[in-house]
Amino acid sequence: MGLRSLLAKDWKLDVDTSVPGATDPVWTPVKGLTSFQETTDDNTEEDSDFDDEEGWGSEVVTERKWKIEAEGRRKRTDDAVFTADPGQEAIRRAARKVGFGANIKVRWYRRDGAPDAYEGVCTVSEFTKGGSTTDLEPFNFTLLGQGAPLEIANPVIEESE
Repeated sequence: MGLRSLLAKDWKLDVDTSVPGATDPVWTPVKGLTSFQETTDDNTEEDSDFDDEEGWGSEVVTERKWKIEAEGRRKRTDDAVFTADPGQEAIRRAARKVGFGANIKVRWYRRDGAPDAYEGVCTVSEFTKGGSTTDLEPFNFTLLGQGAPLEIANPVIEESE
């Protein structure tokens, strides 16, 4: 049997919308995503010395940062009173804060059951919205990691057990 490619659309992002000081997170999905990308930015330092007689250099990673860049379409319910998607709204609100108040907890994982699943604290940067007269309103944002993300059990697998 041949190998099959993973679909990028199987990534899911949840934001913790619990009240400050709560002991258990309330994971709320961020709906409407059309693009999701997790990356790391590594700082490296030259580590070469005279001991390598063949002339090969060496570098060491001295710091690593993670970030998530996502975009999508803004969503709301069908209610007569405007009710935004709660996941999008939590990120939009966090993007308007600075300092410790801007920190949010998120988790991201694959819906297809792959073991890729992480949780981390981050701050929201660059939440943008708008568009032209014929557009569905887009949004995009960047989550800047605060420390190392934790590898967690994939919630999709836990729910199915």
